[in-house]
Amino acid sequence: MEPEKNILTADITKACKGDAAAQSRLYHQYSKAMFNICTRMTGNLSDAEDILQESFLIAFKQLHQLKVADQFGGWLKRIVVNECIRFSKKSIYWEEWDNNTMNEVANEEMAWWKTVDFSLIHKEIKGLPEGCRQVFTLYVMEDYPHKEIASNLGISESTSKSQYHRAKQLLKDRITQQLKIYG
Repeated sequence: MEPEKNILTADITKACKGDAAAQSRLYHQYSKAMFNICTRMTGNLSDAEDILQESFLIAFKQLHQLKVADQFGGWLKRIVVNECIRFSKKSIYWEEWDNNTMNEVANEEMAWWKTVDFSLIHKEIKGLPEGCRQVFTLYVMEDYPHKEIASNLGISESTSKSQYHRAKQLLKDRITQQLKIYG
């Protein structure tokens, strides 16, 4: 048997065979980044922790399906995002916005947030209503198109777009208010 090319490939090969130490190394290597995704998408630590654990269980169970070991991070991220979406389908009430409101928001300046400290933005993202937070996170942070977001969440593409625009407006209002108060 030829030696593995790198540590990641070796750990994946061992983890696929049920090696707990290899699974632990993979968990420690990827858990922080995946937890951040879960936190952004759920808005709270308890649900994020549950989804993270469930995602890793699914990943380790299905590890034999991974074709290229070097793609583990992206493959795991997809599992995490899908689990967050599955969770949100159970707990989010989606409301439509009318087109006039959406057009008003869409016509406003887009780049105001680029000058604000990301920790403030992150805090306010976690405080968004669930539907807005899910769509905003998938669209902005995970780079999903609205069509795919709509398909995954079981909503219309226009609902995805309106939730995104609503999230942007809420973020802008809340962050502007924070800046007025705290500078």
